[in-house]
Amino acid sequence: FHALVYSLPFMLICDSFPALFIIFFTHGLIDRFRLARYVAMLKNMLGDPAHFRSYLTGTGFPEATPRWSSGWLLVIIDNIMHLVINGLAIYYL
Repeated sequence: FHALVYSLPFMLICDSFPALFIIFFTHGLIDRFRLARYVAMLKNMLGDPAHFRSYLTGTGFPEATPRWSSGWLLVIIDNIMHLVINGLAIYYL
């Protein structure tokens, strides 16, 4: 339901059904499976592969990272993912 409500305003600026579907579907996937967490994990593991286990956390950042910081970084990553996908869908579809 959340992904549907999120997608409704895009009907005002986009008349492409495939673009609206991509926005709806990817929003549901990203939020349901918390994909931003895995993007953060991957980014951190690529930068420091020897300590990959320290990034297997709820946010993808080491436990030593302050909670407020890792939480906000996760929100930022999540929103960047949404913006990039939405922008590409609207522009190309």
